[in-house]
Amino acid sequence: MENKVINILMVGVGGQGIILASEILADVFMDAGFDVKKSEVHGMAQRGGSVSTHVRFGPKVFSPLIKEGEVDIFMAFEELEALRYIHCLGPQPTILLNEQRLNPPSVSLGAEDYPEKVAVILSQRAAKIKSIPARDLALKAGDVRAANVVMLGALYNFLSITENTWTDNLLRRFPPQAQKINLEAFQLGRSA
Repeated sequence: MENKVINILMVGVGGQGIILASEILADVFMDAGFDVKKSEVHGMAQRGGSVSTHVRFGPKVFSPLIKEGEVDIFMAFEELEALRYIHCLGPQPTILLNEQRLNPPSVSLGAEDYPEKVAVILSQRAAKIKSIPARDLALKAGDVRAANVVMLGALYNFLSITENTWTDNLLRRFPPQAQKINLEAFQLGRSA
């Protein structure tokens, strides 16, 4: 994996901590000695709108954007957003799917139905798929806001980067009062 550029796409909605997760991830890759590029789109994110971040790492990365059809690892923090970006997946991606549904206004108003069996649809496109109850695990760690760190913990299992590199970055990123919760969330994500 370390001899080529790896493309990670993270998607979800505003408020799920996707931007923070991508910043932590970029720092982890830099500390592990990789060249890293990151890009983000978060237009109406503060209002629950779509958020996506591209993180690319490898020996030398020239662009922060992932070309359509070249995503190696797909991290979906919300199920509907996973379907919205399915066209970006590469031929045999690894998919980490947070088992969370956040109804968009059209569903809340009854104008549309939320898609069923999202994991089944995604599994038809994946080399590996892992569904993660990130919100529940974050609550178990002590704070629902740590669901993004649970997702990073799950990602740990698919990368060959030392645990110390991850935990050092989490300790640097969070204030002392949030460190224990986020370290626990990371470990719960690893075990998921």
